[in-house]
Parts: sequence; C-alpha cells; structure tokens
Amino acid sequence: MKLAKRITGTSKKSFGMYEKAARMGGDTSDLIHLELGSPHADTPDLIKQATVDALMRGDVHYSDLRGLPALRRALAAKLQQQNALDVTEDEVIVTNGLTHGSFAAFFALLDEGDEVILLAPYYPQHVGKIELAGARPVLVDLDRNNNFSIDAKAIEAAITPKTKVIVIVNPANPTGRVYTREELEQLADLAIRHDLVVMSDEVYEEIVYDSARHISIASLPGMKARTISMFAFTKSYAMDGWRIGYVAAPADAIGAMLKITANDVTHVNTFIQAGALAAVTAPRTALAHLLDDDREKRDLVVESLNDMRNVTCAQPEGAIYAFPDIARTGLSAQACADRILEEARVVVEAGSFYGAAGEGHLRVCFGSESKERVAEAMTRLHQFFETL
Repeated sequence: MKLAKRITGTSKKSFGMYEKAARMGGDTSDLIHLELGSPHADTPDLIKQATVDALMRGDVHYSDLRGLPALRRALAAKLQQQNALDVTEDEVIVTNGLTHGSFAAFFALLDEGDEVILLAPYYPQHVGKIELAGARPVLVDLDRNNNFSIDAKAIEAAITPKTKVIVIVNPANPTGRVYTREELEQLADLAIRHDLVVMSDEVYEEIVYDSARHISIASLPGMKARTISMFAFTKSYAMDGWRIGYVAAPADAIGAMLKITANDVTHVNTFIQAGALAAVTAPRTALAHLLDDDREKRDLVVESLNDMRNVTCAQPEGAIYAFPDIARTGLSAQACADRILEEARVVVEAGSFYGAAGEGHLRVCFGSESKERVAEAMTRLHQFFETL
C-alpha cells in the first residue's frame, strides 16, 4: 500500500530501552524497570471513586468538545491560583493527556517548512509530532558543565526566519532541572524580540523538591499572548493510563486546537473528567504522600549513584529522573545501558536517546518502581560498575 509522505518521510517513533527490554527472549520477570516515566503509585482513591460515581449515575454520553465546563472552570481557577496565569475557562481545553495536547498545538501552529527549537537533552516524543506537522526540529544543546541551564545566546544563534516555536519542558525531562525565573526571563525576552511562540510542557509541575520553585513562563510579562502551556494529570496524580491533560492558551489558539481535537477524538472520555475534577479540587495535602515517596526515592538513588565507581549524579530539582554522568567509564551511553540490561537486569535509558547533548549520561526513573525495588536496582548497579 502506498503510504503518505508524512509517514514514510518522518522518523520512526522509538521507545528506546523499553522497546529493547520488551523484545528480550526468555524469562524477564527479574528485570527492574527504571526506563519508563510511568508512576509506580496507584491513582488515589478519591479520584477513582469520583469516576465510578460519575459512571454509575450515567455520565456516559457525549459532552462539551472542549471538556466539561465544571472541569474547565476548576482548571482555570487552579491555573490562576497556582500558576499565576490570568486565564478563563474559555482559554482552557481538556485533552487526552499532554501528548494529545502537544499534537493539537503543533498542528494548529505549524506550516510546512517551519522550524521548532528543542532544548537538548530533549523529550524525544515531541520530534515526531513536529515532523508530522511538516515542520523541522532544530536542536540546541545545553551545556552539561553549566547544569543544563537555558542558554539564551545558543538559542538565539539557532533562530532563523523560519523559526516559529521554542519548546521547553519544565521541570525538565531527562535532566531533572527546574528552570529559574532568570532563565525563563531570558527565554521570554528572546520570544518577544523575535515574535516566537513558546510551547511549555509542564507535566511535572507538582513534582519539585527542596527549595526549587516551578514557574509557568506564561506568567511572565508579555508572555501570555505567545505561550501554549501544557499540563496533565499523568505524573502528579499517578493517572498515566487515564490519558487526560489540558492546555491553557489564548482563546484564538484554543479555537484552532479545537479544530484539531474535534476531528481526531471528538472529546475526552466523559466520566473520567469527573475524576480529574476531583483531583484538581482536592486539598493538595491529600496528594502529598505521592511527592514524599518520590523525594525518598530520589535521595536514595542520588546517594547510591554517587557512591558508584566512575559515576557522578547531580541532585534532580524536579521530575522523577536522575541523570547520572557515566562518561568516566569509557562506555558510550547506549553501550552502558545495554550492558546494564544484560548483566544487571536493570532497564535504564541511554542519555543519547535524548540527543547528542545527553551522551555520557543515563536516565534513571526512580518514580517507576517501589522503594524496595529501586533499592535492589541500586545494589545491582553498584555491583555492575564495580566490575567494569
């Protein structure tokens, strides 16, 4: 069958080490999976109960294409109070996770030949959507020696007349950085001077540690009108399989995205939106144990990694990933990840999966397993690096 060029002429979507582990032969029940950003915790009961209640009372039919009005009102209130975004419910659209939200945003914004800047190490899943929309991803490598900070000069050097969008992930996947106000102000200045749109992936907004503070770039002066802010219940509420997220943007951008979402999914599942409403309106203390668990595992992983031979690891400020430097082993990131899979039976991702800027690193997802399993993985990794 003759396929469209948007399929044959674009990159194959890869799931990295997750895909490689899935193809292994033999008994793989002993593998410890620290490669996929899937929360280990169960969805809190209050969210599940609200969904069951909605299902049982018959909320099973078509609903608002933009998302239930009550949910959008609650999301607007949350964005005002927590993110300092001056938005109304008409500037919010509910999506099938952040993946769907970013897909709709890219298709609403991009024309054939446009360029989109990604900060590397970058989130690979954005690349496929950019290419499907007919645009070209342009990678700007961040400096590992500067803690992968936003580099305004490097970003500006990559801007051309074809540049339309800059994408950021904050808190960052895979580095665990939480960008400072100063870094975001430099990026905002670039966007305003060059008349660019910023797409801000903030799926890890609730998962920040110690003194780090998440700031939505759309809250900075002059940025609301040129920012697409993307969120999801995936990580913070352990709702990855629910596939529900939301986007905040100027009303004209929301209208453009609605033209995409109404054609590809009509609208998000009606009764799970009741669960999302319960999540966003619950006291934040009701979900504090999820962050506490991630913090404990982060501390365990960072301390353990820094005790391993030829490995150093910076303290993640947010998200659920450690990004240890393994360059002193002499192995490439992919070779190291492959050997860890085969010899230690632990699945971690090669830093190079996130672009050349990630070479010499591994991404270790401490959020994807129980504390006991994470501890066992650290024991196996310690033995692995000792024997190199």
